[in-house]
Amino acid sequence: MEDYDVLIAGGGNAALCAAIMARKQGARVLVVEAAPRDWRGGNTRHTRNLRCAHDEGNGILTGPYPVEEFMDDLLRVTEGETDRDLAELTLEESKTLWDWMEAQGVRFQPSLGGTLSLGRTNAFFLGGGKALMNALYITAERLGVAVRYETEVIDLQIEDGFFLGATVAGEHAEEFIPARAFVAASGGFEANIDWLKEAWGPAAENFLIRGTPHNKGRVLRLLLDKGVQATGDPKQCHAVAVDGRAPKFDGGIVTRLDCVPFGIVVNKNAARFYDEGEDFWPKRYAIWGRLVADQPDQIGHVIIDAKSIELFMPSVFPPEKADTIRDLAVKMGLDPAALDETVAAFNDACVPGAFDHTIHDDCRTEGLDPPKTHWARPIDEPPFYGYQLRPGITFTYLGVKVNREARMVMADGAVSPNMFAAGEIMAGNVLGKGYLAGIGMTIGAVFGRIAGEGAGRYVAN
Repeated sequence: MEDYDVLIAGGGNAALCAAIMARKQGARVLVVEAAPRDWRGGNTRHTRNLRCAHDEGNGILTGPYPVEEFMDDLLRVTEGETDRDLAELTLEESKTLWDWMEAQGVRFQPSLGGTLSLGRTNAFFLGGGKALMNALYITAERLGVAVRYETEVIDLQIEDGFFLGATVAGEHAEEFIPARAFVAASGGFEANIDWLKEAWGPAAENFLIRGTPHNKGRVLRLLLDKGVQATGDPKQCHAVAVDGRAPKFDGGIVTRLDCVPFGIVVNKNAARFYDEGEDFWPKRYAIWGRLVADQPDQIGHVIIDAKSIELFMPSVFPPEKADTIRDLAVKMGLDPAALDETVAAFNDACVPGAFDHTIHDDCRTEGLDPPKTHWARPIDEPPFYGYQLRPGITFTYLGVKVNREARMVMADGAVSPNMFAAGEIMAGNVLGKGYLAGIGMTIGAVFGRIAGEGAGRYVAN
């Protein structure tokens, strides 16, 4: 049997960053990935970019994004629910990610128009998340990292916070693999509907899981059951509004709808329920899944008109289309009179202004509850368009507590000497609530590198 120094559970961005760093420390590394090879990479397969602090533009990033601004953005979306020390570490280390990833074979490209207006703050991967993963796997395998696909961790042997080994289930048999250090980088529990129902109740049955179907939280549950300290709220998650026609699992980033700031969103009763123009979409798109989850039957509908249809990334599925609001309501299964009344009230409340979706413009409503703070224009130019919305869960925030060295903290406060965590399984340390576009990749890459280097150094010593 092969002897390994570091065992890594998971096969996405965080896991591969850890594997590369541990191997560069001289450790013998094994990565076990639950998915088949063609589906490797967890939610990283679906990503497009990572958010990174930088002091100046570089031809692809269009301008500076200092750590201080990054922190302001993070504190705003989390409403201060973050481990400030770990957040500062994440953002400071993010400044080094561009050069490090390029050294691993990852390439970047300018952001596409009509996405999330992230050209200054986020580095987009040339070829997207799958290209990123391919580059990291090539580098890891060239370094001598071993990878086993369709292999899931089903038990962990831990004594007094010390990792001894793991039992894994492969294609044909179960096997115990001893190792000197362990890195958990296997994601959250978003694909485990029964676990989601423990937090959300029956409403979770109506959620769509836009990420990988392999993130069922098995490693997370094992760690919590064996004495690792939990962090985060089981109801908090990265949840965006996705097309209601998306598949139950693995729909990916293309199922997200970016039209919300350009229209209104109503529930099944044709009533609005939140400010669609509260802030720029990159800072608000990740709240809309939870907002829709709180509506009757976990469903919403976004209504726009002809003057807005070209302002956002085209949808995978075509919208419903009609020449009148009442006809659109019929197509969408809404009460025609109720939707007509909601749209008319919104139109009457719109204050004329200079529309500009790139700034906080002065197009707003007056005397309307909830208000629309920016980008409010009457929905009056046919044809009219509508999309059904469902909560699309990307990853959950309940995870394991870690310190600055990415070492797991036990329930009694002791720090494990040889158990580390990176990525979504510990992202709740930084993301108590809310989300910033691209920060999941940032957390994964930063703590993946820290965990891998720490595991490798522990083994060497």
